[in-house]
Amino acid sequence: MATETPPPSKLEHRLPTTEEFVEVQESAEFGELRHSYRSFAFPLTVGFIAWYLLYVLLSNYAGGFMGTKLFGNVNVALVLGLAQFVTTFLIAWWYARIAANKFDPKAEAIKSRMENGA
Repeated sequence: MATETPPPSKLEHRLPTTEEFVEVQESAEFGELRHSYRSFAFPLTVGFIAWYLLYVLLSNYAGGFMGTKLFGNVNVALVLGLAQFVTTFLIAWWYARIAANKFDPKAEAIKSRMENGA
């Protein structure tokens, strides 16, 4: 039983060539997109990793400080541990906003031109 390949629909996009990919990668527009992404993501990643490592180091080497009670049974370690979760969610929310408003429109414009052969 042979299967026939359906005719291409108008919704399908052509596949860019290797040369077109290289040309786009070397373009100023793509370079600007890559620079804006990296200037946002890399410092934020380094900052978060430093914050996380600070928490780990304090937990290992500053037990007295981390065990300091703030109120009731809540100590510094618990507050800083919960702050890790809050920080993670805030970073994810912030990235989603920046990506939707800044990165995605530029990336979509590049993608559309490549798929349409413009």
